[in-house]
Amino acid sequence: MNDQNKPVSLLNIICFAVILILLISNVFFIVKYFGLEKELSQTKIVLEAQKANQKILDFTKLFIREVLKADTEIDFDTRLKLETSVRDLDDKNILSQWQKFTDSKEEVEAQLEVKNLLEMLVGKIKI
Repeated sequence: MNDQNKPVSLLNIICFAVILILLISNVFFIVKYFGLEKELSQTKIVLEAQKANQKILDFTKLFIREVLKADTEIDFDTRLKLETSVRDLDDKNILSQWQKFTDSKEEVEAQLEVKNLLEMLVGKIKI
């Protein structure tokens, strides 16, 4: 009777050890999974900020090249490209400032609104 109990108890110990190892490894992988998920969400946030920064920089470059450096009046296609680009930024404040600039009646007012627009664009870039 003693001989039969030993293999069963040894088998029980081995099964218990295997189950314990599996449980510990599951806990490890669950913790690792949630850590990687958190890291992924932070990376997505950084990526979205970089995309927004790139859009702002692209619009700013276009604005400087096509408006500030222009020697002639801005043609319709360029205005449309600028309008589309500023709307693609999906920022109500920038769009509002853009409209203040485009609605300017006098040169002095337009110059003030350009300064305000450029200041706002630079302020929106997240580092």
